[in-house]
Amino acid sequence: MRSSSGRSPSERFLPPDPRVREPYRLTPQLALRVGILGAFALVVFGVLFFRLWSLQVLSGEQYLKAAQNNQLRLVRVEAPRGPILDRRGRVIVSNVAGTAVQLWVGDMPRAPGRRLRIVRRLAEVLDVSAVELAREVADRRADPLTPITVKTAVREEQVFYLYEHQAEFPGVKIAQTYLRDYTYNALAAQILGYVGEISPEELKRLRQKDYRAGDRLGKSGIEAAFDLYLRGRTGLGQIRVDSLGRQVSASELRQEARAGYALRLTIDAGLQRAAENALRYGIDLAHENDNWAANGGAIVALDPRDGAILAMASNPTYKPSVFVGQVDPRKLEPLFDEEVARRANSPLVNRATSGLYPPGSVWKPVTALAGMQEHVFSPYDSLQCTPYADYGLDRQRFRNWNPNVNRPMRLDEALAESCDTYFYEIGDRFYQRGSEGRVRLQEWARKFGFGEATGLDIGGEAEGLLPTPEWRRRTFDSDWDRAWNPGDSIQLAIGQKDLLVTPLQMAAFYGMLANGGSVVTPYLVSDVEQPGGKDSPRVVLRRFAPPPPRSAGLDPGALNAVRDGLYLATHSASGTSSGVFGNYAVPISGKTGTAEKVVPLPGYPADHLEDQSWWCGWGPSENAKLVVCALIENGGHGSAAAAPAALKVFERFFGVPASSSILVEETD
Repeated sequence: MRSSSGRSPSERFLPPDPRVREPYRLTPQLALRVGILGAFALVVFGVLFFRLWSLQVLSGEQYLKAAQNNQLRLVRVEAPRGPILDRRGRVIVSNVAGTAVQLWVGDMPRAPGRRLRIVRRLAEVLDVSAVELAREVADRRADPLTPITVKTAVREEQVFYLYEHQAEFPGVKIAQTYLRDYTYNALAAQILGYVGEISPEELKRLRQKDYRAGDRLGKSGIEAAFDLYLRGRTGLGQIRVDSLGRQVSASELRQEARAGYALRLTIDAGLQRAAENALRYGIDLAHENDNWAANGGAIVALDPRDGAILAMASNPTYKPSVFVGQVDPRKLEPLFDEEVARRANSPLVNRATSGLYPPGSVWKPVTALAGMQEHVFSPYDSLQCTPYADYGLDRQRFRNWNPNVNRPMRLDEALAESCDTYFYEIGDRFYQRGSEGRVRLQEWARKFGFGEATGLDIGGEAEGLLPTPEWRRRTFDSDWDRAWNPGDSIQLAIGQKDLLVTPLQMAAFYGMLANGGSVVTPYLVSDVEQPGGKDSPRVVLRRFAPPPPRSAGLDPGALNAVRDGLYLATHSASGTSSGVFGNYAVPISGKTGTAEKVVPLPGYPADHLEDQSWWCGWGPSENAKLVVCALIENGGHGSAAAAPAALKVFERFFGVPASSSILVEETD
């Protein structure tokens, strides 16, 4: 029997054939090679073992210390903000050196309990809110390498204490910073604005412009509108720290910080001070005339030739320095707490640009110009000025402010004496022209700049309200309120009822009257400069030229008729402000206004009315150089508070004091 391999079982166990050489698995040569390789491998492993033993045991502590000290940190180097100058180069805002305490969350202990103890202790030393600081530390978990500025303007004894107890405050660093310094204290506060730390919302919006958490930027006014010029360019430093975050080497500058550029304003610091003093003077006059609710106002003074604002005052005001250094929440309550701010009459608001008021009789030149342009009346027509007039199907009665006059007047006389019934008639004639005629006055007003922002370069303007029949239909629900009635056109003609304007809009309009019919765009910043040194002059990097004045398309005869009336208003015997300006050495033209506005006051009905005191005009009457528009909130008649306040501004501008005896009568 054969196996499957083809060989019999007996053949598999036969002795080897001596003629065949049997192969060997391991030759002597191969054994020698294997021995040599094994010895080499033992040597290599021995060297590595002794090297690792040396590093780990003999030099381990040395290399561990080197590794711990070999930590680099990049630090943003704050750039000083650029100064703000007035038109004459006087510094209004600059910087002073300060000391800041920063907290690096990434260098704090990880244990929540230890972190909380450090926060509480640091808050106690620096006299800041521990709750607020703890909240900031928690918010910074996602960005632990961006420091928290705990406090700026730190006192010397606080700095010494932190230096002496560094081990107790891991993550705390002392840094140099720049603090805004206001040369004239509260002067032009609403114009200048203030600076604060960037908010998370602002950071999302501005990160592409190289803003980072912890940066400071302008929050309002000039500081905000021109922040990109003022902030400069942040530098970059490099320091070496140990594992505990302690600095072990001097800072190495990698990118030098570049100081911000200087901004030159159109504001004249002296005239600004005079305007702010004039506002307080006007409020005091209102109190003397028993208008005890007078508690604020605004004055705008601008060059009618190009719109440059020489002064812009708002009252009440605040000190921008409350935002410098460690902010006291109690000092910010009148600015941000709704109830406290209401009691303080909102000092943060710039009333010149954001305050909305019915203009009253300072609006009458608008009605006059629109009426003449639309041929509703002629300046030489004699319209009866009566104590009252009745209009509409229900014969609603509208009264003149002066019940003792009853005679025909031309336009110049009606403007001089501010006859209401004269302008009631013009308003009614617009109404009688039907749906198209009822909007023509508003269309001309819009050409003059009302119902929209003037285009001021720092923004923040209110547009006002220019009521139209369409506006009433959109705004109200009931058929009666939605209808445009004769009374709407009649009251619009004298600047009352729904109409709302800002003092800046009125100043721009009177600038148009003063310069001969061109609408100017008000502006506050004239140029950006590279400040010069002792031996080098300043360099103007960019000029901010406003848009060129645009023609309002007025007939010269109509404009001259209005100008004649506003000159008579300050110089004729019956002019409403002749008692204030009639004897002034520089001829002034202008118009008073007394506008009723609903003002809620304690102890009075909800619909209680207070008179807003206005005066707007320019000087000299020919070749005008300055327009002044003054408003005293709840100040009574225009001639009693606003006109004397405006005169104070002209006195400062022309350098000519008025007579000590000013006849002030209560006229519209």
